Amino acid sequence: MHCLANNIQYLRTRKSMSQRQLASQVKLSVSTIRSVEKGNSLPRLTTLQKLAEAFNYSLDELLRTDLKSQAETIPENLDGSKIRVLPIMVDEESQQEKVSLVPVKAVAGYVRGLSDTTYIAGLSHFAMPFPELSAERTYRVFQIEGESMLPVLPGSYIICEYLQDWALIRPGNLYVVVTRDDGIVFKRLYPGKEKHLLEFHSDNPEFEPYTLELSNILEIWPARGFVSFTFPE
Repeated sequence: MHCLANNIQYLRTRKSMSQRQLASQVKLSVSTIRSVEKGNSLPRLTTLQKLAEAFNYSLDELLRTDLKSQAETIPENLDGSKIRVLPIMVDEESQQEKVSLVPVKAVAGYVRGLSDTTYIAGLSHFAMPFPELSAERTYRVFQIEGESMLPVLPGSYIICEYLQDWALIRPGNLYVVVTRDDGIVFKRLYPGKEKHLLEFHSDNPEFEPYTLELSNILEIWPARGFVSFTFPE
């Protein structure tokens, strides 16, 4: 309960939300939110699921991980307030946000034109068909190449969610990172030895970790899943 209470309060304040605003978003009473943050009792499973979905964390993370302490291991100058506005495409009839697809052949152009609405409009777009992914969030799909992240195969499409605040990066999780000099990479991220660095780790042990300057990073997208049309041998 100690982790849950602290985590909800921490995540709520990071989003500059009042208890009333959070209660309205997750359709719970203010007294329920207040009780959770005080750690008075363990909420019902349905309440926990609503809170986990609102902050995009798993139940296990909310209950067992000190998220504030974990976030403090990430360089403090990953400031989400400096991130640009993301160009998106919207379906004219439904007004639902569409998902942009960035294939390998479009990587170089994406790095140059990621803030250009005209360029983004020229990519392929589709509605996300998976019920596990919320229609209220912004997604983008990146195709990867190379064998550094085996067993995820080259040519796989990584489904990613937009991360507005880079300070919420979770060490060891999977991310697609758009860089100025190295194109688009799919790696596990860790804080570097100095605050202006991030460490990139491959799942394939044949590839050594490396670091990049924060100034070289344009976008960071948490990976939510992948689609592959090549079966493992």
